[in-house]
Amino acid sequence: MTRGISGLYAVTPDVADTPRLIATAQAALAGGARLLQYRNKSAAPPLRLAQARALLALCRKFRVPLIVNDHPDLALAADADGVHLGADDGSLAAARAQLGPARLLGASCYDRLELAIEAERLGADYVAFGSFYPSRVKPGAVRAPLALLREARRRLSIPVVAIGGITHENAPQLIAAGAHCVAVISALFDADDVRLAARRFSALFPQPEPATRLS
Repeated sequence: MTRGISGLYAVTPDVADTPRLIATAQAALAGGARLLQYRNKSAAPPLRLAQARALLALCRKFRVPLIVNDHPDLALAADADGVHLGADDGSLAAARAQLGPARLLGASCYDRLELAIEAERLGADYVAFGSFYPSRVKPGAVRAPLALLREARRRLSIPVVAIGGITHENAPQLIAAGAHCVAVISALFDADDVRLAARRFSALFPQPEPATRLS
């Protein structure tokens, strides 16, 4: 697995309709998303597994990593490329031990650089900060300052992801401040044309090599 993580990081909304989920994810990938995170907080475990496996097949076609939100066991069951954990989603060290060295491990660090420094020490491959702007998905989320991205780039050797209320209009200042990736849900998947929205986000970045697992 290469750790060259950059570009548009597409994060799926809660969607029970699997064909609809796959269609919108395919549009995001066709528009240039460089990572896809499967995030569904409301689905039952069997649906989560079925959706994760369907998304993995799609991601393989685009040579883009599939990251599973919250659940290392689901990531392993689906043979996904990694997992992303929040502060309440379990131990990073335990997740790294469970996943092994080949899969990606991401960590939400909110507005706290010290969490990111510890996450890197525990084996995280990237860290995410935010919310940088008001978010419809998490309206009560803690707000992070742009200066945090600059400091994180100075202190960390792993990629930095910005999340929270990101749009085409405000993404450039996050990238200029140091974000390797912007993680987007609403401004991407709620767009009338998901592929075009992904293209607009992707155009803000140089086009990197795919960050897929090598098999």
